[in-house]
Amino acid sequence: MLAKLLRPKTTVSAHCDLPCGVYDPAQARIEAESVKAIIEKYNANEDPAFRTRALIIKEQRAQLVKEHLWVLWTDYFKAPHFEKYPQLHQLFNEATKLAGAAGAKGTTDPKIADELLAKIAEIDKIFWETKQAS
Repeated sequence: MLAKLLRPKTTVSAHCDLPCGVYDPAQARIEAESVKAIIEKYNANEDPAFRTRALIIKEQRAQLVKEHLWVLWTDYFKAPHFEKYPQLHQLFNEATKLAGAAGAKGTTDPKIADELLAKIAEIDKIFWETKQAS
């Protein structure tokens, strides 16, 4: 009797952990744009104190890029997406590496930031295609 009373009256399903609207590659892109801007400011300034602060902030922002990408990769995208877009795992792997220590986190080369932004743009395109199909 108690189980019957506590049983949900409505069953809801979603392809992601929460109903859509909470996931968006824009968060990763915004942080990656910050990384690029910091790299440019770092390269244009010779003050050691400024450069030290810039590196610290750049590394924090690059870490946030990785975290936003991981959430999309592991929580939003599901098996049907990976079947339809077989390059998606590789794309996320490359993007998170470009944000990591071997990428934007560990360099002051603006080309790496541009490559990271390009990978995020590819993910963004696929993301919005999947949202159209939902």
